[in-house]
Amino acid sequence: MGKDYYRILGLSKGAPDDEIKKAYRKLALKYHPDKNKSPNAEEKFKEIAEAYDVLSDPKKKEIYDKFGEEGLKAGPTSSEGGQGFTYSYHGDPRETFRMFFGTDDPFSGIFMSSGGRHTVGEPMNIDNLFGGSPFGHLFEGGNIRSNVGRRPQQDLPVYHDLSVSLQDVLHGTTKKIRITRARLNPDRQTTRQEDKTVEIEVKKGWKAGTKITFPREGDESVRGNIPADVVFVVKDRTHKHFKREGNDVRYIAKISLKQALCGGTIQIPTIDEGHFNLTLNGITKPGTIRRVAGQGLPFSKEPVV
Repeated sequence: MGKDYYRILGLSKGAPDDEIKKAYRKLALKYHPDKNKSPNAEEKFKEIAEAYDVLSDPKKKEIYDKFGEEGLKAGPTSSEGGQGFTYSYHGDPRETFRMFFGTDDPFSGIFMSSGGRHTVGEPMNIDNLFGGSPFGHLFEGGNIRSNVGRRPQQDLPVYHDLSVSLQDVLHGTTKKIRITRARLNPDRQTTRQEDKTVEIEVKKGWKAGTKITFPREGDESVRGNIPADVVFVVKDRTHKHFKREGNDVRYIAKISLKQALCGGTIQIPTIDEGHFNLTLNGITKPGTIRRVAGQGLPFSKEPVV
């Protein structure tokens, strides 16, 4: 069963954006490992960050509400033949914290709360600390300052898998992929969902892990942050015959006892759905490896990004 992001933040399903922000703010401060020394604080802090990362994004939230965590991370297929939206958490809860609060450490020193001076380590009311504002405050030199006027921060990169076949990597190809992102309306206070088709030229020999970046193609937000980069990461698609090993491909051939003892000729498939003949001479033992030049994948002229 997938994660219940609403339960993690202590919310009811379908909670509005302001409640999601308020819940994350409160829990992130409570479980921040620099403040909370309990054994499970680090894991809880990461869990809270992932829940906020999903529920604060309109597109991710929509998919999660319909299909749950499994549907969000598996990625429903686009009806236009391209790849659908897929999600994986970037894994850095401190970066999520920094992007939300505008600082890595709001706990240092002594700062002012609505009830007067407050020293870190004393009991405090988180809601009072932030004055009920949906955006919170930042702390500097013992004073509270508003997020308004701060230097815009760029949102965290959004990662998607780019599934490629061995044929794609053998010959190269162009993939058209539709992405959906939030765009600000003219009033700068509300957003709309907008689709865009991007083209990726898959080069010959590209390896798993190669990254293709589209700068600032992520969501726009009323917070005024710089849109995230959208990054596609190459992932090898499983092949019915071959297993990729770098630029080599491995094929396991099953032969008869007669062929193993006396030799003979067997047919070996190729990536292009053809075949060639391979001659076995003498006795062939289980696990014998034969290398055939020129039947693997080309070497990429570009390094992994």
